[in-house]
Amino acid sequence: MRSLKIAGLAIAGVVFLSSCAGIAKIEKDETVDFSKYKTFAWAEGSDESSITLPSGLQDRNLHTAVNAELGKASYSENNEKPDLLLKHDLLVEKKVKQTNNPVYSRSFSRPYFNPYTRHWNYIYYPGYFMGYDRRQYEVKEGTLTLSIIDAKTDKMVWQGWTTNELRSANVSSKELEKGVRTILRSFNKS
Repeated sequence: MRSLKIAGLAIAGVVFLSSCAGIAKIEKDETVDFSKYKTFAWAEGSDESSITLPSGLQDRNLHTAVNAELGKASYSENNEKPDLLLKHDLLVEKKVKQTNNPVYSRSFSRPYFNPYTRHWNYIYYPGYFMGYDRRQYEVKEGTLTLSIIDAKTDKMVWQGWTTNELRSANVSSKELEKGVRTILRSFNKS
């Protein structure tokens, strides 16, 4: 009986944690065999074949998170002769969200005297739907896109992106790591 309760709690925990994970959307070239790729490097700028190192703190945090996730999938970084080139794009934009909450009137009852039975009775008036309370508020959403390019053919073979609501004015390293994990979870299944 106790092991059944523990198993139930474990399943509930897994369901809860999986519901908290973000959703990634991917596009990939179905004709590509990803098992032939072993190394990668970062491509930056307008020329996709130029390999550079990250310059800003945010770029370094993103590169570190991607390198760690790809390292778990047995890919290694090689800036000399990589099989894959990685590019990233981070877009932060303001969005207006709206909430619609239904509004109901208050229910009440009213006493009345029935002269035939000589008793007091009550009439109940239920609440009725009055419409919606609509509120708008502004949020910041960040969209992280990772593109993977075949270094030999300069053809994009995989692209993944995720969009999340940001909690602060800037994208934090924790939010970047969460986005990278969400996106590369789909890449590891390729």
